[in-house]
Amino acid sequence: MLLVHQEYQSSFDVAMYCAVECEHCAEACIGNPEMVECARTCLDCAEICRTAATYMVRGSRFIPHLVSACAEICQACAQECEQYNVEHCQKCAKACHEAVEAYRKIATVVSSR
Repeated sequence: MLLVHQEYQSSFDVAMYCAVECEHCAEACIGNPEMVECARTCLDCAEICRTAATYMVRGSRFIPHLVSACAEICQACAQECEQYNVEHCQKCAKACHEAVEAYRKIATVVSSR
């Protein structure tokens, strides 16, 4: 079932914000041997969030499938970032938690239709 683009505007904004924060975090972590896994996880998370945002713009019928994976990856990224007491990681973790909430909301709304 295709959904109207406007239905996703706030979730699109959350997804893009998460992607940006993850990119910033990854960039800050790169080069620090103790934060390699954080950087990699952030890059994965940024990529899946950008993909989700693109699907939302198109109103893709595959959004319900994608947001489950997005929520899982964002949750893993948040957990990874929360291990580090640095501002960029904390901002990333917060953005990831917001994205998880948005993705779960989408999954719930779509599955109830």
